[in-house]
Amino acid sequence: MFTHDQIWRGIDRLAAHAQTSPSGLARRAGLDSTTFNPSKRISADGSKLRWPSTESLTKALSAANLGFADFAALVSGEGRAQSLPALDLADGDRAAAFDAVGLPTGASWSRVPFPDLGSSEAYALTVEGEAMLPLYRPGDRLIIAPDDKPRPGDRVMVKTRDGEICGWELGRSSVQDVVLKPLNPSGPDRIVKLVEIAWIARIVWASQ
Repeated sequence: MFTHDQIWRGIDRLAAHAQTSPSGLARRAGLDSTTFNPSKRISADGSKLRWPSTESLTKALSAANLGFADFAALVSGEGRAQSLPALDLADGDRAAAFDAVGLPTGASWSRVPFPDLGSSEAYALTVEGEAMLPLYRPGDRLIIAPDDKPRPGDRVMVKTRDGEICGWELGRSSVQDVVLKPLNPSGPDRIVKLVEIAWIARIVWASQ
């Protein structure tokens, strides 16, 4: 059974995992920005403990892309985190950073902790530059899962044979080509022949 202090400490850790503050996490979850503030954790006269509602916790977990089991690990301090290979996207253009199917290779990768996704091939890329604005900004961290087959409508990272690597929304595909929709809705769709693509991998999480 978790205590009042442990639950709120878990929310603080959840916010830190999402690379934001408790108030930032609340805003991201569509809640009032003060929902997780220290002032909301006890009554004004100090006589009554206040607990986060199931609804607010569920929305916060969804915003941070974590499940209840991972939250329980944050609360208990046990941590079910794995360590993912990590690279700045600016360095990801180098051919030596990825193998032929888009998995990390070479010595340029570091490692970062991240909750277990159930994917043995997941890795992290940090956005550099403005190619994926307005959705992803410089400094945002993207978690890529090459073994999670992307479907139309998914956000994906694509590397072409000429070395370009960038994020897109996956459109329709055929045996010959694929439609890539820009993350900036004002940009034009791009039709790319499959023979021109080195790999496509699904973006499963982003810190924003």
